[in-house]
Parts: sequence; C-alpha cells; structure tokens
Amino acid sequence: MKTYKCEQLRDVAIIAHGGVGKTSLTEALLFTSGATKRLGRVDEGTTVSDYSPDEVRRKISIDSSLVHTEWREHKINIIDTPGYADFIGEMEASLRVVDAAIVLVSAVGGVEVGTERVWHHASEEGLPRVIFVNRMDEENANFYSTLEAMSKEWGRNAVPVQLPIGEGDGFQGIVDLAKMKAYLYGSDGKAEEKEIPGELESKAKEYGEKLVEAAAETDDILLEKYLEEGGLSEEEIRRGLRSGALAGKIFPVLCGSAYRCMGAEGLLGAIVDYLPSPLERPAICGKKPGGEEEERREPNRDAPFAALVFKTIFEPHLGVLSLFRVYSGSLSSGSTTYNANKGSGERIGQIILMLGKEREEVSEIQPGDLAAVAKLKETAIGDTLCDEKNPIILPAISFPKPMLSLAVEPRTKKDQEKLSAALAKIQGEDPTFEMRMDHELGQTIISGMGELHLEIIIDELRDKFGVEVDVKKSKVAYRETIRSSTKAQGKYKRQSGGRGQYGDAWLEVEPLPRGEDFEFVNKIVGGAIPAKYIPAVEKGVKEAMQKGILAGYPVTDVRVTLYDGTFHEVDSSDLAFHIAGSLAFKKAVSEAKPVLLEPIIEVEVIVPDEYLGDITGDLNSRRGRIMGIEVRGGRQFIKAQVPLAEMDRYSTELRSKTKGTGAHTMKFSHYEEVPQKVSERIIAEAEREREKER
Repeated sequence: MKTYKCEQLRDVAIIAHGGVGKTSLTEALLFTSGATKRLGRVDEGTTVSDYSPDEVRRKISIDSSLVHTEWREHKINIIDTPGYADFIGEMEASLRVVDAAIVLVSAVGGVEVGTERVWHHASEEGLPRVIFVNRMDEENANFYSTLEAMSKEWGRNAVPVQLPIGEGDGFQGIVDLAKMKAYLYGSDGKAEEKEIPGELESKAKEYGEKLVEAAAETDDILLEKYLEEGGLSEEEIRRGLRSGALAGKIFPVLCGSAYRCMGAEGLLGAIVDYLPSPLERPAICGKKPGGEEEERREPNRDAPFAALVFKTIFEPHLGVLSLFRVYSGSLSSGSTTYNANKGSGERIGQIILMLGKEREEVSEIQPGDLAAVAKLKETAIGDTLCDEKNPIILPAISFPKPMLSLAVEPRTKKDQEKLSAALAKIQGEDPTFEMRMDHELGQTIISGMGELHLEIIIDELRDKFGVEVDVKKSKVAYRETIRSSTKAQGKYKRQSGGRGQYGDAWLEVEPLPRGEDFEFVNKIVGGAIPAKYIPAVEKGVKEAMQKGILAGYPVTDVRVTLYDGTFHEVDSSDLAFHIAGSLAFKKAVSEAKPVLLEPIIEVEVIVPDEYLGDITGDLNSRRGRIMGIEVRGGRQFIKAQVPLAEMDRYSTELRSKTKGTGAHTMKFSHYEEVPQKVSERIIAEAEREREKER
C-alpha cells in the first residue's frame, strides 16, 4: 500500500445497536471501494471482519475488527465493533483510538436502546459522527419516522444529506440533496445519476433548503452569502457541512441498504468529505512516567514516537498480535521502542496492516495510522509505546467492570494443568474478563459482562485452548460469628506407651464489632502455661476459625482470650496445645450463640425514569435497602445495599426489565447477620453437602 499523508487518513468506528448491520456495512464499504473482490455475507460466514469460529457460528460480532481501504486518494481505517452490551469493552477501546464514528440506525427499529448507548459513548469521546440509516429495503422501513426519532433523542443536529427513493421492496436509490440529483440502482448494483422523481421534488426541495441553512450557519461568510443570494453552491454546502460535522454541530444523515450494497459510495464519500483527519482532532496529552508533568503530542512525523495499544489478539501461529494507534512520530519494522508503562524495551518485528484475518506487511507506519505488530513480550492493552529518550504515558483506556461470575472446574487433570494458562491469555485479550482463584471456597471464578460473554469464554477454552470445564454457580463467601461471650476448656491428653501428649487451655470468646476480624489476648499469669506453648494455642484457634460449626464457613469478629490452663513437664508439646486451643475454641463458639453473616454489597443502578418503580421494587424483593435516589442527566441513579446472594444473574435481569437501557455497578460493603429463615436454609444445604462428602 502506498504511503498517505496524515491529512489523507480517516480513522472511523462503526457503532450501533446489536444486529443492525455493522458487519454487512463493513463488507459493502470494502467491496465498493475495491478492497475485496467478493461481497461477504454474515449468514454464510464469509465476512472479512467476523472471522472467528464463534462469530461465524453465532452470526454476531464478538470482537472488534480492524480493516482498511482506499477511496478518492484517502486511506480509511475502519473498526467494526460489536453491538451487544456483553462486548461493550471492545467498542469503548475502539472509540478511544478513532477520530470519528459511523452510527448505524435501523430504518425498521429506529433509535434502539443500544443506539442510545453507543451514541453516549461517542459523545463522551467528543467524536464527530455520520449517521447511516440502514435496511431501507426491508419491510416496514420508514426513513422519516426514524429521522424524527433521531431528532427527538439527539436534537435537530441530525441533518439529512440524502433522501431515500422508495422504501421496503420499493427502495430504488437515493437523492443527493447537495447535488439535487437522484441515483437509481440497477440490477448490477451500480448507481446511475438521474433527475429527481416528480413525486419527490417537493420533499427534496424542503430538505434541501434545511441542508443549505444548516451548512450556512456554520460559517459567517457562508451565512452572509446565503442571506444575500438565497443559496449556496454544492462545494460551499459540503464545506459548511464539514465545518459543522467537525465541530459536532451537524451529524450528516445518509441512507441505504448495506446488504444490497446500496449507499456505500455515498457513505465512503461522506467519510472523506465530512469526517476529520488526525490533523483536525485535538492533539493527545499524556504524562511523563513517574510524574504529573503533562506532555502534548501532535500528529507529526518529526515528533517523538508515541502509540497506544488498544487491542491484543492471540493467534496460535503468530502468538499475540498487538493493535495500536500511532499518535506522533513513526515506527519502522526492525526497530526498538519503549513500553513506558512497563519500563522496558520492545523489539518491533514486522508491522502489519489488518484486513480481518488477512495480513499485509509494511515497513513503516505513520502518525494517525492504525496497525499491528506481533510478539511483543511485555505489552498489554492500554500500554503506551514510545521513544525511550522522550517517554510518555498516554491516558489509559477505561473498561467497565465485569458484572456476572461463574465457577469453573476442569474435567480432567490434564485440563487442570492448562486452565490457568488459558484463562490468563483470555484475560490479556479482554480487560472486561477477570479470573481469580478463591482458595477459601476452592473455586476458580470467572467474571464477565453477561451470560453471552461467559458462554463464549467457555467455548473459547474448549475450541482455542483444548480445555474442557464444567460450569457451576459461584458460591457466596458467608462468615460465622458469635453474639455472646462464654468460656470453655480444651484438654488434649494421650498416653501411648512412650512419651504422651498433654495440653490444657481455657479460653474466653467474645464478639468484636463488625469488620474487626480477630484478636488474640494472652492473660496467662504465674506460668500456668509456659510461654513457649502460647503461640501453639493461638495457631490452634486460628485453624479452628477456618471452619465454623454452623455451616463450615470461617469465623470472624471474635476476641479470644487465653486465661488459664495446665501443662505436663514431660508430655506437653506444641502439638498438644495446638489441639487443645482448637478444641476449646470450637466448644466455646458452640455455646456463644453462633450466627451466620452474609456479604452485603453497595449497588448503584442507573435507569431511565420510566423504570424507576420496577427497579426499586425488584431491589426490595432481593432484601435490598434503598439508600438514596438521585436524578442526573435525565436518568435515575439508585443507591442500595443488597445481600450478594440475592444478586445472582442481576445484570441479565436488569437488562431484560429495562429493555437494555439499565446499567449497574457493585462493590463490597460489609458483612451483616443473615435472617433466621435464610440462615436455616444455608445451614441445611451445608449439612447436605457434608453428607455427600461422607
């Protein structure tokens, strides 16, 4: 591929509600521009950007996919992003490194909940946007009601630059409002310029005037000419639209059918005409490693090199591919760069341009461009690669925290050996996925954004890494404590022919305030127990605390005082006093009104106004306490405290109850006593588990 100047680059992400046709649109853009020779189909599993086995099988985008093409002497980098909420991290990382977004809206479904979500994220990144109304050829398609829905949600800044000729089965082409010409598609998929059909003339004139007004309002000179002459030239209209789009005051609206490749030429032209080059976006700012001094980097070839890694892909034959955006300077294959986050050098092998699973090797990459490199040793998502003599750390990518957890168990010993390594590799590729070993509960816990996300992780373990696992509901980490104080003796005495074992300890146990955990107090006086055996008593107590008497959960928030005991000059030992301490503790706890404690989490739920009652009612049904409700930006922010045991599958149910518009965060708050009926059920379940083990 030839070298392009920075002003000739366009970096865009295609974003939308799930299932609206992002991958089909990507295919149409690649095919129309000549980057591919065949129009891929999602249904046939032949698309460029959805190529993993899971994507082909499920017919949805799971990973963001980087492709590139050329149009009118410009290079266009396109990131096809997943639309489903379970993979929102892929979209957020993509929006972090592009300069603009193409927002797909269905002419049938209109502005859906996922559309609102992706629009919000693009707004947070301050990205200029072009809107493409897709599926104009489908039954019940309605361009004008969709336009009205967009205006209601996003204001009157969504300005049509095209109108459809027909809808549904009658969709034939588009009207270009800047040229005031019609483009009708033939059976060969080619568009032919025609005069605007008579039945559309008045509507084209109406929307054409709105377009000219919107363009004129972006520039004082254009506005003055418009007021004096009543019109603008096509070139002036496009100049005004570009100015408005770059400023975020205009969102040009186009239309077509991605599946039938209708409207792709117009969208390619709009990307070039209305969306920014890297030079037209604010320069990125970072900080010097280890300090707060701010550093600014312009997209200039002569500036020190700086790039951000936004995605990694593990491929069996290549290893790890790191995808990155160059913000300043340039990078050559065979050179050495510096990972400012890790403080280590990285050798750059071959630089790769991505076209789905196809790879094109290049010797150098310029500022503003996106590419990949294989086999970096230390680099992870969010790391900055830069010139070691001019180090900089660029702002990290913020990823949402996983919401749903499951426990996985390897089926065989062989699977056990491979499981941790496989999960670590998956976590390296996907920051919205987490894995941890819960040694207390003896489980490997995997956490993700939702059921579909975790289902795909499990499939990946099997298909990519050859690891078979069984899935179980993750356990709740209950605790046990006491309500009252009591005293008890623990005496261990054994005589077996030779030297015996003798240990005798008297303990007092009493409750501590929540969160105080454990305190051991030595009140032995007069040498009732020699000092050398005191640590053994404490060790025995701590061991006994790991398994409470009610349901086998760890005991917490207790003070244990060793106040008396006896010993034998010959038979006493550390082991004997260890056992004596354990026996005394268990006996004392059983008489001190033991109770179960459960983890309580702080939950913040964000929902539109219309779902407030349903969601607060649902939280109350989960034994939750509503702590406060705030209104921010037209949404309700509900703060509550809820037992963790009641939050199983909450992310899925919240999404269902709010039609995908709700979101929530969770964090641990404290432990508190379990209600009697719930406690009885938990204890009974624990007893059944113990019976199985016997």
